[in-house]
Amino acid sequence: MSLPKSMQQPMALQLSSAGFLAFWCLIAAFPIFWIAVMSFKDPIDAFSSNPLSVIFGPETVATGRGLSIVSIIVGIAFLWYTIHLAMTLLPKMVSKYTPPHLLVPGWIIGALVFAIGFLIVFAGILPPVLGVVNSVLGPFGKPILGLTTEHYQAVWVENAFYENFTNSLIVTVGVVTVSLTVGTLAGYGLARSGSTGSVIAFWILIIALVFRALPHSVLVAGYLPPFINSAEILRPLLGDAAPTLYGKPWAVIAVLVSINQPFTIWMLRSFFQNIPNELDEAARVDGCTHFQAFRWVIMPVMWPGVITTGLFSFLLAYNDYLVCSLLLDAQNQTMVPAIAGYFNRETTTTDQVEAVAAAVSIIAPLFLLIMIFQRQIVSGLTAGAVKG
Repeated sequence: MSLPKSMQQPMALQLSSAGFLAFWCLIAAFPIFWIAVMSFKDPIDAFSSNPLSVIFGPETVATGRGLSIVSIIVGIAFLWYTIHLAMTLLPKMVSKYTPPHLLVPGWIIGALVFAIGFLIVFAGILPPVLGVVNSVLGPFGKPILGLTTEHYQAVWVENAFYENFTNSLIVTVGVVTVSLTVGTLAGYGLARSGSTGSVIAFWILIIALVFRALPHSVLVAGYLPPFINSAEILRPLLGDAAPTLYGKPWAVIAVLVSINQPFTIWMLRSFFQNIPNELDEAARVDGCTHFQAFRWVIMPVMWPGVITTGLFSFLLAYNDYLVCSLLLDAQNQTMVPAIAGYFNRETTTTDQVEAVAAAVSIIAPLFLLIMIFQRQIVSGLTAGAVKG
């Protein structure tokens, strides 16, 4: 529906807004694009002073490693089709085959299956098929764009970066699970606390926000002594099997949940307040208990808000550096502190390109999450911003 002429923006304002947005997107996306290009080149190309050498990789092409015209076209088409499936087919499949009360596990399983399928096809099937096709095409199958995946192989296989990925997965899944479980129950209880309870809920949330505003280093310093002495503290209960929590992912999960929980409760409470009380009352009339009404009636309506809040919890745990670097030992480090270790040590140019490849590896799951959950995120943010 077109706006009335009096409400339409002047052309100059539209062009200025579009130009500013395009410029901001260019500034924000350029570093990601550049390190992604560098990660697939030989060090001499990756750190060349000539930008065209970094992009096209002449030294990498000279060694016979690169993409032909056919490989580039097929790769772009496959990536576009993958993005299309992630935003259209995957949501339909998850909604069709997942019960309403199991949407979050269904989305997690669907995302994992989709990611595994993408890796199998893109990294396992396409390269040998395209290699055969390029060998048949003769001159048209020769590489024109330098590309090598040896840095990724060195990072993930030789340097065992998959162990850091596993630790990041444990921390993020733990933080998201605990934060959403506690946050949904607390947010629902505070949103339905009534007029008298609203005052109490308000002050509880204010105190929680004060706790959330504390620097992370303060919380780590407070948790550090109990974690270090956890074996002595737990020995009366667990005997000689009492564990030392310091250096383990569970310690990081506890601290990050403490940091994130106030924000999670605040956000989920605002979502619950936008759901009419009549839904609870109708469920109670039909014989549901309070918890059954919460689980079977309210939560299916709340999934966009839960997914949006879960994404923020995921980003906090996934991108954390300070807490993970202070509480985890070298064997249990997550990906972000591990990459910082790459850049902080004396390295050769090959090691530096491997560090860039590790950094690019961190970005891939974030893009996958945004592509898969973009509709739920947009609807969740909209629901949280509009009252009624």
